[in-house]
Amino acid sequence: MNKFIIISDKNKKSLKIKSFLLKKIRLNSLIRSNLVVVIGGDGFMLQTLKKNRRSNKEFYGINSGNYGFLMNKFSQKNIIKNLLKANVVSISPLEMIVKNKNNQIKKSIAINEVSILRQSRQAASLSIKQDSKIIIKKLVSDGVLVSTPAGSTAYNLSVHGPILSLHSKKLSISPISAFRPRRWKGKIINDGSKITITNLNSIKRPISAVADNQEVRNAKSIVIRKHKNIKFNLLYDRNRSLQNKIKIEQLKKEIK
Repeated sequence: MNKFIIISDKNKKSLKIKSFLLKKIRLNSLIRSNLVVVIGGDGFMLQTLKKNRRSNKEFYGINSGNYGFLMNKFSQKNIIKNLLKANVVSISPLEMIVKNKNNQIKKSIAINEVSILRQSRQAASLSIKQDSKIIIKKLVSDGVLVSTPAGSTAYNLSVHGPILSLHSKKLSISPISAFRPRRWKGKIINDGSKITITNLNSIKRPISAVADNQEVRNAKSIVIRKHKNIKFNLLYDRNRSLQNKIKIEQLKKEIK
């Protein structure tokens, strides 16, 4: 017997779509097995994926928020057809391992990006390594982002980082308001790399490390790598795949 789950956030639009879908699906013999329909915005989708990180389910997002980059557009007329014909995209998150000022180790996963942010009025002072190679010995800035292809059109794009193809097997390292060196634009690296970011002055210049929206304060060192043992299976309408959305954002950036 096919199993499906519908979950939504608490806003009125989401609950209305959920009610419509429950009635609609009961009248159809549907649907893909292990399907989870997620109604809300990108933040709600990220939260849902993380809660289900060990499952093999397929997640179809319906946007009831603002931008909804990870989501699909809701169509009353075509929703059943869209669910049946949606294409699967598998993505792996980043793993963030943080050592804080008390030498405690905290782990989180990030689907979009890991953000290293200054925690006070003082700019952050950071060193960044790729495996055993130093990328930058000292970066003085508001912080730095390590972004996945799926997240490269989110916060990364706002700080003028590069947009990565979904199939590029790359990660982006982008500075946030770099002060020294001013001209450093960041780096694109292979997604099999281990990135180590160290706070060079944790007493006077504290930093926080944020995996999507999960924050660890007073970080001394941060190790970031692709978590290859976790894969999220996202479903997209045929004419609105995640890769197509990324290409559209690339074109917009080139036009600007």
